[in-house]
Amino acid sequence: MKVFINKRIPEVGITMLKDAGLEVIIPENNNLSQEEWHSYCKNADAILNVGQNKFDKEFFGKYSNIKAIALYSVGFDHVDIKEANKRNIPIGNTPDVLSRATSDVAFLLMQSVARRASFYFQKVKDNNWGNFDPMYELGQELYGKTLGIFGLGRIGFEMAEKCKKAFGMNIIYHNRNHNEEAEKELNAKYVSFDELIEQSDVLSIHANFKPEQSNLFDASVFKKMKKTAIFVNTARGGFHNQKDLFEALVSGEIWGAGLDVTNPEPIEDNDPILQLTNVCILPHIGSATVEARNGMARLAAENLIAFSKGEKMPHIANPEVY
Repeated sequence: MKVFINKRIPEVGITMLKDAGLEVIIPENNNLSQEEWHSYCKNADAILNVGQNKFDKEFFGKYSNIKAIALYSVGFDHVDIKEANKRNIPIGNTPDVLSRATSDVAFLLMQSVARRASFYFQKVKDNNWGNFDPMYELGQELYGKTLGIFGLGRIGFEMAEKCKKAFGMNIIYHNRNHNEEAEKELNAKYVSFDELIEQSDVLSIHANFKPEQSNLFDASVFKKMKKTAIFVNTARGGFHNQKDLFEALVSGEIWGAGLDVTNPEPIEDNDPILQLTNVCILPHIGSATVEARNGMARLAAENLIAFSKGEKMPHIANPEVY
């Protein structure tokens, strides 16, 4: 079975695939042109995909030779799952192994924004410490405040647990379903969406993104949030309307924002949000640790090895395909 990997992944995954007898094809160039992408796809049986390449009806129609896709990610919003199911194509993903790493970044962003760390680091680099001013660009403390989680799955639980243990924060959340583990272990309280945005001192997004949730966090939502609230998004940039977020930050409707994902992504270099003192933005590094990326490589390889043996993928986004 020929497996096309569009960007190099940690060696552990590549070795697993080769040891299982699969033929691995990896381009030397990490940034493929459309022509190069086409030539690799049409000559493969399966794809191990890194990044946000779209797998839609057009793709599946053009590359009917592709029988399985293993995503090097947890999220699968760039895949038309209905179309994949229609063609009996399993879509693997990499859940759980990056929960700690991604929640670490959310926790980091929350603190960085609360203490304006990016702004002050820039002042140090510019050699612009200036004279001491006891009222200049003050931060805020997080002890005993309320953390609101939108999408309390594994990553959200890790974030909530950190906040509970470090700062004694109260946990509220909005989910499709109740999270009994979080309610029992963290005393988390299930609330409506409106209650979430109105009561949160820190609002952190950890849900799987769906197209119908595009720009869910817009001007109307930011207006209902506390003026002291910090907005954190480490899930998908599509959740928030970035222009509305900028306006909310400038007008003081919310206090600050920490983003590991932007809308659009990558962020435009002239986006005015980059100039604000109450913002910290990272380039989508939620899973960027040796441990998490190695784990993702292992899970992606396990999915394709299982498929090659005629077995069910152990980590799958569309189990209904079976």
